[in-house]
Amino acid sequence: MHKITMLGTGLIGMFYTMTLHGRRGQDRVAVVYSRKEERARQFAQEWGIPRWTTDMAAAIRDPETDVVVIGLPNNLHEQAVLLAAEAGKAVLCTKPLGRNAAEAKRMLDAVEKAGVFHGYLEDLAYTPKTLKALKSVKSGALGKILWARSREAHPGPHSDWFWDKTQSGGGAIVDLGCHCIAIARNFIGKDVKPLEVMCWADTQVHPIDAEDSAVGLVRYASGAVGQFEVAWTFRGGMDLRDEVSGTEGTIWLNHWLRTGFEMFTAVGERGYVAEKAEGDTGWLFPVGDEVGSLGYADMFADMFDSMDRGVAPMETFYDGYVINAIMDAAYRSVQSRQWEPVILEDWRGAEEAEAGARLTDYDEAHFLIKREVMPDGQVKLILKEKTSGRVVQKIVSA
Repeated sequence: MHKITMLGTGLIGMFYTMTLHGRRGQDRVAVVYSRKEERARQFAQEWGIPRWTTDMAAAIRDPETDVVVIGLPNNLHEQAVLLAAEAGKAVLCTKPLGRNAAEAKRMLDAVEKAGVFHGYLEDLAYTPKTLKALKSVKSGALGKILWARSREAHPGPHSDWFWDKTQSGGGAIVDLGCHCIAIARNFIGKDVKPLEVMCWADTQVHPIDAEDSAVGLVRYASGAVGQFEVAWTFRGGMDLRDEVSGTEGTIWLNHWLRTGFEMFTAVGERGYVAEKAEGDTGWLFPVGDEVGSLGYADMFADMFDSMDRGVAPMETFYDGYVINAIMDAAYRSVQSRQWEPVILEDWRGAEEAEAGARLTDYDEAHFLIKREVMPDGQVKLILKEKTSGRVVQKIVSA
């Protein structure tokens, strides 16, 4: 059983505590920190937490806790991680790890120097559908991964600090892009080096300094491309979708809307519907198990099981650092309007990966490009002559 220091009492702190205390779990939050006394007291009472404080250092150094969970605004992550490392406690940090790669690297260095367990709380990499899809991809069901697209869009964040890029480090890219990049990395392969990024971003709707919309492409050493689409401008709830394309197959995932639970009401739900839902009348898309559907349950199971077994979890601070480096390149690309290199001071994966088109022999003289059954039942082959490079077609049966 682990006793936990929970830093943060906002939406993410609530989801984390709900998950940890759910299903009669043995791991419990023993002390909670909030910057506001009233909120700390209220949160502790609501979730049956014995102690609360407005002193971050005191919460982290609490003698009864052995794990620190960080659910704070982005500008407070580094301070909390350094205090946890100094206290010799396991530390789990919400996304993004830092506001930029430099912050993330300092946090990574701190936990590794202290020798403490560290986990990057990237919940959307742990959704049940994602984990099932990853298992299929790793088994080779899709062949070589060519393209992974991840989209997260909604009407905007729930707290003021998200909208202030001094505190958050950016807008929709740093808030949502970190999810999408992490998902694509898992499908493409974390051992495959991200090389460069092309990104467009703009402030289309809101009167803020940060971007509220962005689309980016990340090119990997294998030739695969990761695509992220993020927005704080989407109306109609929260759109969470992923697509993965390989040489042998395709996966489409929809995590939040149109997932099989749809309800129409003329009078209103008269209560909470789902995260980022914009109304409670008309057609609604409730979610039966939010912490499960968003990946929190499997994420914390992996974190604490890995901690107890003395192994690294699926998502570590190193993953958070790589994602921050990719986002840094995206922000540079927005300014330069060119492909920008991903600068990784510390790369721990493969330096090279197989890239380019695969050549499949049809016979001694031809490579096979495509085989297709036509409407009349004939089988058509598209071939490439090995010597001349000329593309030809051939009917092989009727």
